[in-house]
Amino acid sequence: MLAIISLLSGALFGLGIAVSGMINPAKVQGFLNLFGEWDPSLALVMGAALLVFTPGYWLWRKAGRTQSLLGTVMPKVPAPVIDKRLVLGALIFGIGWGLVGICPGPALGLLGSLQWQAGVFVLAMLGGFWLVGKIQR
Repeated sequence: MLAIISLLSGALFGLGIAVSGMINPAKVQGFLNLFGEWDPSLALVMGAALLVFTPGYWLWRKAGRTQSLLGTVMPKVPAPVIDKRLVLGALIFGIGWGLVGICPGPALGLLGSLQWQAGVFVLAMLGGFWLVGKIQR
């Protein structure tokens, strides 16, 4: 059941970002272009997602639940720690996002377009994940 719910949730997420245009790098770069022709539509998509998510999460936390509806244990959110590793990672992520207008979730959705650039991005992203794993050992 967990696999089916995960598949449906992922499909719904992918459909949402595709329909909203958030897998289009030009649209994302328009959102990041604060000093040019700014496109606020990404903020509206994120705001709508929070409007749907927040009440359910608040009720779930208020009830003191520690498991999902399917019975899996939900991890506790760690206390925020702003250290140089977080800042460096945020800078690297931000530079990459600003340069190409793609972040990991939409990159996987963009693979469906069969554009070679999407494949190169995903391979580079996976290479970055692998490299961090090697560095952290």
